[in-house]
Amino acid sequence: MVTEKAVKKTTAKAKTAKKTTAKSGTKKNLVIVESPAKAKTIEKFLGKNYVVRASNGHLRDLPKSKIGIDIENNFEPQYTTIRGKAPLIKTLKDEAKKASKVYLATDPDREGEAISWHIANMLNLDTDKKCRIEFNEITKGAVTNAIKQPRNIDMQRVDAQQARRVLDRLVGYKLSPLLWRKVRKGLSAGRVQSVAVKVIVDRENEIRDFKPEEYWTITAMLNKENKDFESKYYGDAGKKKELKNEADATAVLDSIKGADFVVDNVKSGTKKKSALPPFTTSLLQQAASGKLGFTAKKTMMLAQRLYEGVPLEGGDTVGLITYMRTDSTRISAEAQSMAREYVVKQYGDEYVPEKPNAYKGRKNAQDAHEAIRPTYVEYTPEKVKKYLTGDMLRLYKLIYTRFLASQMTPAVFETLAYDIDANGRTFKASGSRILFKGHLAVYDSKTEDDDQKMLPKAEKGDVCGLVSIDPKQNFTQPPARYTEASLIKFLEERGIGRPSTYAPIISTIQDRAYVTKEAKSFVPTELGEIVNGLMVGNFQDIVDIAFTADMEEKLDDVENEGSNWKTVIKDFYIPFEKELELADKNIEHVKIPDKVSDVVCEKCGANMVYKTGRFGEFLACPNYPECKNTKAIVKEIDVPCPKCGGKVVIKRSKKGNSFYGCASYPDCDFVSWDKPTGAACGECGAFMVESKYKYKGQTQTKCSNPECVTNQKKKAANAKKG
Repeated sequence: MVTEKAVKKTTAKAKTAKKTTAKSGTKKNLVIVESPAKAKTIEKFLGKNYVVRASNGHLRDLPKSKIGIDIENNFEPQYTTIRGKAPLIKTLKDEAKKASKVYLATDPDREGEAISWHIANMLNLDTDKKCRIEFNEITKGAVTNAIKQPRNIDMQRVDAQQARRVLDRLVGYKLSPLLWRKVRKGLSAGRVQSVAVKVIVDRENEIRDFKPEEYWTITAMLNKENKDFESKYYGDAGKKKELKNEADATAVLDSIKGADFVVDNVKSGTKKKSALPPFTTSLLQQAASGKLGFTAKKTMMLAQRLYEGVPLEGGDTVGLITYMRTDSTRISAEAQSMAREYVVKQYGDEYVPEKPNAYKGRKNAQDAHEAIRPTYVEYTPEKVKKYLTGDMLRLYKLIYTRFLASQMTPAVFETLAYDIDANGRTFKASGSRILFKGHLAVYDSKTEDDDQKMLPKAEKGDVCGLVSIDPKQNFTQPPARYTEASLIKFLEERGIGRPSTYAPIISTIQDRAYVTKEAKSFVPTELGEIVNGLMVGNFQDIVDIAFTADMEEKLDDVENEGSNWKTVIKDFYIPFEKELELADKNIEHVKIPDKVSDVVCEKCGANMVYKTGRFGEFLACPNYPECKNTKAIVKEIDVPCPKCGGKVVIKRSKKGNSFYGCASYPDCDFVSWDKPTGAACGECGAFMVESKYKYKGQTQTKCSNPECVTNQKKKAANAKKG
């Protein structure tokens, strides 16, 4: 979100630069980027002959108050200046007039291309001249090389962005009012978000309809050479057989009583495990969710900061990773060489493959720029950790190690498998141990003793001792609910949405209360199921996975093949408009009953009901508008107030952020952003709190007094542990 403060700061910088230019009498080159953080980094690279300014994202867009598309005039977009941007635009215009040359250096994707096009039009730049520069990483080499190779604005990219923007606007601004009329105000429907909700609802229905089936397993613990190992019943005479009930299992157990467990077949060998590719956007979001517990939104926010630049030793700001919105697994030859040299130096020649590893991208990958990787391998996580927050460091380490491992040799395992016969019943056992770590020396290495997974040596005909036998009843399990990681994987595999859309989609469907999270998994709400039912019943194309994936391909064709974007929109809109008219006639008003609470309204005596607002659930009187009483839903924590000993409750700020305060406010003014623990600091006596930031996944406590030496001691101890 662009703040008035950011606009004023950019304008003030521009005025200072104007005075400097006037004094020197020489014209400077103007470079326009999107973010102020990026501008600061790039200006240091380019030197005194360049002035770098930030547009703070888009300068103009479709209006919020109306649809902003002239449907009758071939879907012409009606762009307007974004509120609050007028002073910034005036400043940029003034600087552009006085500049020797203007370079547009917005992000290297469709969105960035469109922003450059808008800026060029608003500043009256000659778009026939080469004014667009692009770089995939914010390093001195990349930026200075880009300045030497300006190009024209790519109108096919711009049109691809316009097509997506107009299409999503038509769907959102036509469907949402329908939901307001038929369900309730404040709802929204989007082209891709509706598919995401349907996917989650469909999975929930699968779980509800699932009927578990019984099956049995038999595990025999055997011993050879004084080493126990596990074997499992496979079938009879080498042919697989399922044990469907207790009778089947009992029959097997009865037949092997007193029988010898004889090794019938030995299969040994080696297998290789190749490295995973470097991260694309969706792969990074999935890995960060699974390994670090980060949401997609948080992952992208941290990655943006790593990309734009971090002040390191000496105050130099360095972009630590390449552009983080990509669906390509490609790595430049220079980056591969950089990685290979580092691996040889740190691990040895045997850890580098003869030819650099290359990875095949998924179908329809744009491949516009590289995979996500560190810009400099010498900036190891250990070297930069004191300059990063804990979460930034964890994400950087994930990106760094994944990239380095992607350019290393496969891991090699020794494998051993036995078929074991017990009176005609076949049991199977398998094991492995690592012979050569390869890429596992860097990424995803395990700490457990790999030798424990290896079977003891045996030859065909050897008899193994029976230690124990364990029959177990099992039931098939329903499919798992989607987590952020598995939902992103599903959408990507089916070509729904694009890398930059997954985080906002997931945020939107939660903000609209269509889904909630339970134990990190998505569960549809009653509202979500109702809205999905309306969509499925009346707009089958919108929620159809194949149709949505095909639409994504058509949008890609606008960029890749120069397809007419307005034709794509027209072909979609004509049948969609008819569906809208029919739905408006056929859908009856849906009444969603409010959930009644046990909280009594002190103004009229009615039991208050749960409502959902901008910042989540709250309590409201059911007799609205006669009674307009509302209450926040107060959650207590089992800790006494450090000031008065009363109850501590979780509250929300005006911006929706959670904090802790005394229930006796205003009589007691205790507040804290961090959760109090109920303990007192041994050094200064102030109350202790749980830090919002975890160290290596573990909750940390600290003293609420920022000047207390306890906090410094903890930081030093964590730094020592690494």
